[in-house]
Amino acid sequence: MIYITRRERFNAAHRLFRPDYSDEKNMEVFGKCSNPNWHGHNYQLFVTVKGNLNDETGFLINLKTLSKVIREKVIAKVDHKNINLEVDFMKGKLASTENLAIAIWNELEDSVKNLNATLHCVKVTESENNYVEYFGDK
Repeated sequence: MIYITRRERFNAAHRLFRPDYSDEKNMEVFGKCSNPNWHGHNYQLFVTVKGNLNDETGFLINLKTLSKVIREKVIAKVDHKNINLEVDFMKGKLASTENLAIAIWNELEDSVKNLNATLHCVKVTESENNYVEYFGDK
């Protein structure tokens, strides 16, 4: 078994808030991340897949192909977007980085399987100090 990771980047805005909370409660729970005028991040997305080497190519997966899938399924939908308002796979979800990582996994899982690999980890870096890793429902 071998693991390989592709990194992509995107910029997006979001707001952490619950519509059923008052503005005061949202500020208490989510702090400045609940700014009603949104805030943004320069995200990094790391997608790690695993599987066996193809003896003919020496690859687990062609990274150009994996990059194309990530860009089509995720980056095109989130880059320079408002995660709360414009990202179809985040509709109805609190726009936390945790929920974003899970939603990205769900967007990619079937496509990665079609490339004869298995999705191992989705890592979303929100800042130099904060990141989330999701390994699927196992």
